[in-house]
Amino acid sequence: MFFQMIGEMLTYTFMQRALIVGVLIALCSSLLGVSLVLKRYSMIGDGLSHVGFGTLAIASALNIAAPLEFAVPIIIVAAFFLLKLSENSKIKGDSAIAILSSSAMAIGIVATSVSTGLNADIESYLFGSILAMSQKDMILCIILGVVVIGMYILFYNRIFAVTFDETFAKATGTRANRYNLVIAVLTALTVVIGMKIMGTLLISSLIIFPALTSMRVCKRFFSVIVCSSIVAVVSFVIGIVCSYFFSTAAGASVVLVNLLMFIIFTIIGKVRSH
Repeated sequence: MFFQMIGEMLTYTFMQRALIVGVLIALCSSLLGVSLVLKRYSMIGDGLSHVGFGTLAIASALNIAAPLEFAVPIIIVAAFFLLKLSENSKIKGDSAIAILSSSAMAIGIVATSVSTGLNADIESYLFGSILAMSQKDMILCIILGVVVIGMYILFYNRIFAVTFDETFAKATGTRANRYNLVIAVLTALTVVIGMKIMGTLLISSLIIFPALTSMRVCKRFFSVIVCSSIVAVVSFVIGIVCSYFFSTAAGASVVLVNLLMFIIFTIIGKVRSH
């Protein structure tokens, strides 16, 4: 009976798109989340998602035909600006993110209120919707997802170096600022990919939860990355299946499964430590 229902679920095109894109989102966010959490910069995803909402709201107000394509360069610029603002001024880390995210959200809300109002498209950007994922969106997300994973693998050693000891990395000739920017840009692309399904309000949880969960039981960087990727993908698939069976919001269902995973791994970690 269960497998019959799964088979029925997979006959729907929107579910196929959601699973394909969702697995890519889970992989991208889990890879980057480990570095962002260790660098205490985990809320960058939240800040960039708010910038994404502001950008998409403006695109909707201007009736731009390809809002995601419009959002990509702006969110990348925001990632660069956020990094520089945090590095070169008295406004550090969480304060810089708070300023950028609240300003972008306010711009998006004003743009929405003076144009179309809170229509279905804008609501899907806020809360996520698997029904809002078109074939064109799926293709763009696949391309961006492959780029993110490919670049992460290509720069893995440098990302590892700047994550654990940025000062030592600079002393050995690694251009730490360049690779911090790589992390920020890859995070920006991941946010763009994830906003359609997870929504502005929940996408950052997909970056934070798998990394924190895997750190409950794993201690080495590589093992944390592998465990985080597995947890992220499994949590996403279970969340989407639960969303379909119980008619709940997809993004919220995925986050709740991630929360359950975090609790389970925390208990396992405590049992193992005794």
